[in-house]
Amino acid sequence: MKNSELRNVAIRVIKKEAEALSLLSENISETFPAVVNKINDQSGRVVLIGVGKSSHIAKKVASTFASTGTPAFFIHPTEASHGDLGMIMPNDIVIVFSKSGDSYELKDVLLYCKKKLIPIVAITAIMQSSLANASDFILLLPNIDEACTLGLAPTTSSIMMLAIGDALAVACLEINKFSKNDFKLFHPAGKIGLNLLKVSDIMHIGKEVPLISSEASMSDAILEMTRFRFGCVGVTDEAGSLIGIFTDGDLRRSLISVNLSSPISGLMVKNPELLDPNSYIVDAIKIFKNRRIPSAFVCSSTKPIGILHIHDILQKGFL
Repeated sequence: MKNSELRNVAIRVIKKEAEALSLLSENISETFPAVVNKINDQSGRVVLIGVGKSSHIAKKVASTFASTGTPAFFIHPTEASHGDLGMIMPNDIVIVFSKSGDSYELKDVLLYCKKKLIPIVAITAIMQSSLANASDFILLLPNIDEACTLGLAPTTSSIMMLAIGDALAVACLEINKFSKNDFKLFHPAGKIGLNLLKVSDIMHIGKEVPLISSEASMSDAILEMTRFRFGCVGVTDEAGSLIGIFTDGDLRRSLISVNLSSPISGLMVKNPELLDPNSYIVDAIKIFKNRRIPSAFVCSSTKPIGILHIHDILQKGFL
């Protein structure tokens, strides 16, 4: 095939799947809210099941549920028939993906769930299927042709299953008010984990924060800066509020015209850039770049509680 013909295949498949998703969005089952509420009301886990390509969709949706605050896991129906049925508990809810709804491998799972009174949610395209008949809830997919020219390979059906599974997970996320902090707890590694780190997670605190009073001299400032690697010192007033900052750059410029006994209050930079401990590291990076500064003090109201340096950000894998 020519390159142009192959490109047309891609366009045709993507358009077909986009049409399927559009049709699905226009025909969301009225059962959807009931399913979300049932998942939320159950004290157990969400068990995702599928056969063939649907099993891969079920695995992904199980992962999405689990990572967004709804305990979930995947079971393959064949393994279920060889002992894994024991993993499904009476307080769980089972979601089964099957376009036809008549896959033989599902028989034992359905019988077990009916016997144990475990609620079943069917995500299928056939209302008269054995899966639909055995289920307590049915999320019906539009029964349209697959995107492949044979009309056999799961494509449009798979993408719709994935979309409706994600919709359920996101609806549960929102009904449970799952926050960024919750998400961070489940995603401590990788780019997502980095983007959810807060300033308070990596800032230096306590005795590691270089501070002097406004009554101190430049000599005192030099000694305090030398104790640390931040290249600056914070200046506080009698109430402990941060009123200025003195950097090694300020030191070099000051040595020309002042002496070591000069009061730091006359040499410091007033109203320095401050960071909120609850702000995200990605926001701190923007401040560092825009202001072209290597460090900043972290304050609660006006009281310094920490300091963040660009090297701390680099060591975490940012930039």
